[in-house]
Amino acid sequence: MSESILSQPHFHNEQAAYDFVEARIWPRGAICPHCGGVERNKKLAGKSTRIGVYKCYDCRSPFTVKVGTIFEASHIPLRLWLQAIFLISSSKKGISSNQLHRTLGITLKSAWFMSHRIREAMRDDGLTVFGANGGTVEVDETFIGNDNKKRRKSKAQARGYHHKNKVLSLVDRDSGQARSMVVDNLKVSTLLPILQANIERDARVLTDEAVQYNKLGKHFREHKFVTHSAGEYVSPKDNNIHTNTIEGFFSVFKRGMKGVYQHCGPNHLNRYLAEFDFRYGNRSALGVSDFQRADKLLSGVVGKRLTYQTTH
Repeated sequence: MSESILSQPHFHNEQAAYDFVEARIWPRGAICPHCGGVERNKKLAGKSTRIGVYKCYDCRSPFTVKVGTIFEASHIPLRLWLQAIFLISSSKKGISSNQLHRTLGITLKSAWFMSHRIREAMRDDGLTVFGANGGTVEVDETFIGNDNKKRRKSKAQARGYHHKNKVLSLVDRDSGQARSMVVDNLKVSTLLPILQANIERDARVLTDEAVQYNKLGKHFREHKFVTHSAGEYVSPKDNNIHTNTIEGFFSVFKRGMKGVYQHCGPNHLNRYLAEFDFRYGNRSALGVSDFQRADKLLSGVVGKRLTYQTTH
């Protein structure tokens, strides 16, 4: 029987946790987050010195690898952060704050805040354009939760989708990556600029028959669609014309949101989408192991600190 990944030293020993994170964030040695210095940084080793503290002798400032990352100003041990990162990145449909709270032995409030910081580290910079070299991109929308309960004036409205949050997603078939975002509405004037910014003009775009996609052929090399309302899910003329890939992505996303997270306010939905996009783009089917996925997540912690201020 192979040894459990969670038995590795960096999940249980604080010094090992710092060494593990430093090796990934500073592969060429410590970098001062205050002045950017790299040559005159020295690790402090006094008996009363905290683990992982360095001093920059250019700007005379102390620092650790946590400064400028999602870990900054957190009193939770770094080894617990690494456990949380592994659990969230390896759980296909996510892991709730309640479960993290019980598993890690921290408060529910800390578990909630920790999980949102980790989702922030999963966020894609959005610089890669889908459909490169004439590739195929599937586009579709879905609806999740309630964006405003006051709009539900009748049972009919409650069953509809107008009161729900609108999510637009893209899946690049060639790279296997997904990109999702919350949109205000499904009007052409709203969706077209987003699609043009995220998809190569030379790409082949596949959608369903929704009217907002009718004129995509004018803006991309090719636009094909399937007519779901007629029970068509794969084109009888070409079995490569379908949106089944993105429907599979939505299937996992909705099972996670309804079965694991259950409730999500519109102000947090983009981070949940980043979480599902990240795991989808680094899934086992693409040859990415749980350990590699967590390692890639860790490389995204720099410069994405998330803070919340309470009003009094």
